[in-house]
Order: sequence, then C-alpha cells, then structure tokens
Amino acid sequence: MTPYDVDVRAWQESWDRQQEAFMPDREHRFAAMLDAVEAVAGDRPARVLDLAGGTGSISLRALARRPDAEVTLLDLDPVLLTLAEAALAGRATVVTADLNQADWATALPHRDYDAVLTATALHWLDGPRLAELYREIRDVLRPGGVFVNADHMPDDALPTLTARLGERAREQRHARHRAGAALSWAGWWEQAADDPTLGPLVEKRRQIYPTGHSPEWNPPAAWHLDALRAAGFTEAGVLWRGGADAAVAALH
Repeated sequence: MTPYDVDVRAWQESWDRQQEAFMPDREHRFAAMLDAVEAVAGDRPARVLDLAGGTGSISLRALARRPDAEVTLLDLDPVLLTLAEAALAGRATVVTADLNQADWATALPHRDYDAVLTATALHWLDGPRLAELYREIRDVLRPGGVFVNADHMPDDALPTLTARLGERAREQRHARHRAGAALSWAGWWEQAADDPTLGPLVEKRRQIYPTGHSPEWNPPAAWHLDALRAAGFTEAGVLWRGGADAAVAALH
C-alpha cells in the first residue's frame, strides 16, 4: 500500500525528529554503520539488509550514499512499512516478516548480503531469542560480510557515569518534548492514529502488538559481543559509542 494522500516526507521528518530526541547523535551512528558497509564492499555497490528497518531511515541513507546499492528492508509494523515503501519508491525491496519467528529469512530475496544493519530495534527481543537471531543473521551474510547493531548498550565498566549520562539525556529529551521541538514516542503514534490513512494501520499494528513490543531489554555491549562470537562470527567489537549507546559490529 502506498499512501498517496499522506505527505511521506513530512511523516519521515516527524519520525526523525522524534527519534533524534532519544538519540541526538543518531546520524553519527548511521554514518559509522555505512562506513563499515563501504569498508567490506569496496568500490562495488553493496547488497544491504535493513533489518527491522521501520520507516527506512538506514535504507534511505544507504541509497543517498550509493544510489546503486541493492537494499532490502524488513519489518513487521504495518505503519512503518507503509511509510518506508512510499519513501523508497521502488528503490529497495520491502518485505514483511517477524523476527520472533525462526523462519523470518524465508521472506528475503537473497541469502548473501554484504551487510545486515539494524538500529534501535532488537531490544524488543529477549536474550535467548536475540542470541539465536544472531546465528540466523550470520547465515544470510556472505563470507566477509558485516553485521552492525546500534542500540542502547551501556558500558558495564562505567556504571556510574553511564547512569549520569542517561539521566542527562532524559532531561534533554523531556525539555525538547515540553518545548514542542519533537514529539514523544507516544505522541507520534497518537498523531498517526488520528491520520485518516495511517489510522487504520495503527489499529492493525495494535492487533499485531497487543501488549506492545515488550520486553525492552538492554544488556551491555559485552553481552552482544559474547553472543556474536558464540553465533560463529569471526570478529566482533564496538564500532561506535556515544554515551550509553553503542554499535557493535561482527564479521562473518
């Protein structure tokens, strides 16, 4: 479904502002992720999987860098998928699948991606499922391919400083919300529910997630690195860090 009567650019901008209230350095992590893609792909166009890609934030930035990249976006949320499909306008393959199900990869058009990228999404999975998903992600990468997951991943060696950074970030986010500089997460979804085109999709989303995305689970980066190594990746490390957030990268 393409929402021709929805201003997709406006909704994309609204989503970006809402997300940036949580992650002021959001573009920095995206840049680090795409730098990693270029490092493994070299001069040729990369084949990229935008996992739990939402409105297409990563896909759009990957295509802005390399319009000839071959991008697949996968998500389950009908609202975000609709906005992504409209924004990408045929420049990427958009597929629907549930990462809580072990057969999610059967929806993909390929099984040899140069890169699998995901941001602020996999914390909705519990530990055992995420550890298994890391094994499944490795199976859709080509040898030498890279996986990058950017999310809230505190540094367990700095618990006091991490807590203070988190409190500072919350104060700044609440100030932006109070000033109307950005919508809150709940406020964004309320706006979408009021939209005549997106509203029915919000209701469909509620049926998919009747109790929300829970759990919201944020282990330290060290947990992710151990899980990636256990999943069979040959290398795993922290690619980027900003406060209590990090991007971990792993090579097939």
